[in-house]
Amino acid sequence: MSAARKPFPLFSVSEPRIRVLHFTWLAFFITFLIWFAHVSLMPMIKTSMHLTDAQVKAFLILNVALTIPARILIGILVDKYGPRASYSILLALCGVLCIGFAAAQTFEQLAVMRFLLGLTGAGFVIGIRLVSEWFPAREVGIAEGIYGGWGNFGAAIAKISMPILAVTVFGGEFGWRYAIGLTGVIAIIYSMIFYRNVSDTPKGATYFKPKKAGGLEVTTKRDLFAYVLMNLPIYMILYVLAWRLSPSGLNIISEMFAMLCYAIITFLVVWQTWKIWLVNRHLMHEEVPKAQRYKFKQVAILNLAYLACFGSEIAIVSMLPMFFGDMFHLSPMAMGLMAGSFTIMNLVARPGGGWLSDRIGRRKVLVSCLALQTIGYLLLSNVSESWGITLAVAVTLVTSIFVQAACGAVYSIVPLIQRRMTGQIAGMAGAYGNVGGVLFLTVLSFVSPHMFFVVIAGMSAAAFIAANFIDEPKGHMVEVDEHGNVQMIAVE
Repeated sequence: MSAARKPFPLFSVSEPRIRVLHFTWLAFFITFLIWFAHVSLMPMIKTSMHLTDAQVKAFLILNVALTIPARILIGILVDKYGPRASYSILLALCGVLCIGFAAAQTFEQLAVMRFLLGLTGAGFVIGIRLVSEWFPAREVGIAEGIYGGWGNFGAAIAKISMPILAVTVFGGEFGWRYAIGLTGVIAIIYSMIFYRNVSDTPKGATYFKPKKAGGLEVTTKRDLFAYVLMNLPIYMILYVLAWRLSPSGLNIISEMFAMLCYAIITFLVVWQTWKIWLVNRHLMHEEVPKAQRYKFKQVAILNLAYLACFGSEIAIVSMLPMFFGDMFHLSPMAMGLMAGSFTIMNLVARPGGGWLSDRIGRRKVLVSCLALQTIGYLLLSNVSESWGITLAVAVTLVTSIFVQAACGAVYSIVPLIQRRMTGQIAGMAGAYGNVGGVLFLTVLSFVSPHMFFVVIAGMSAAAFIAANFIDEPKGHMVEVDEHGNVQMIAVE
């Protein structure tokens, strides 16, 4: 059996790269644990803090608002400073913020802490860069899939475990505070464990850093203009979030504060565009050597694909319990199981998508998963009470497999575009996933659930068409270290 066909040694913890993988997915797991620790406790928090329905809905927006720009920022920082320090600091900081949320005494304090905890969702980007440093191209798909799939499961564990801790273990009026605070303590402790046991690269390997910080380095004029355009939807969706909190939406913030939010977002757009220009303005008068170029279209297509797959996953998990609950008259517990049914497949489907990408081709798997995802959503757009709960759940589960396998396929390609900017590329794709979630849920507020599925199917079809134009990674990527030495990194 060739080296490329050896079974993946998932439990060979004596191998350094496998140990790093397990430390890294557990870090991601903990970030999702603290990010979603409040979700299943919201009824208790609402009663304890005397919150209104509008204030509870506001937490859904606040929980993801900062994640979108944070994934871009964290991508820049991890490429510059390395994943070991970046993940350790993020875990510790978000652990403190989590404790702050647990200790909050007013809605305003809760809201600020929940908004800042959106940073936690950016941790995903750090692990993508770290895993790519430790695994060769022939294993990077399954390694990234395990990292993403197993880490993502932290959200499901949070939803299951927090009520048990709050009611059964701690109990009392403040049980929810102790349960959430405990997750913050876990994150702080693990930040030290992670720092002591992980390194940025295998011994003797070079950690390549971007030549300039502040924006993604592109390699042609055309790619520069495409990059600026691809950056705009990330900020446009922030306008949508601000509008949802304004008097025209949930009426949580004043008109004056909404205008301030719009002004800040506009400033961020201008500032980021200026930084992109500073990083890439040399392209106006000089060419990047052909061997050192990469195609930005690869990044753009992956952004759209992740918007369609992960973005739809976020939206479906949010609406599925109520949708099936009303249609099939389910109990609250059964509704919770419906939400879990769509995410539990992350444990195997996302690694499976990465594994298949390593074995049979990255573009082939991505295109196939997006096509099947489109069919699945079209089927769900026709679900009715006459289907029966069994058939509806079966179609949901099968669709979720292809959605999450597509996520694994996306991140089997991300690390193979340009090593020194893997964090930024992963951050941009990840941000687009959150953009998709907000976009689809906003659409849901205006249309019926059945039309909502049709819209997602349409976006999935667009991503499928685009994915046909992505280039299969072949040969080597070229990197130049800080001493000017050229290194060739295999991507197949």
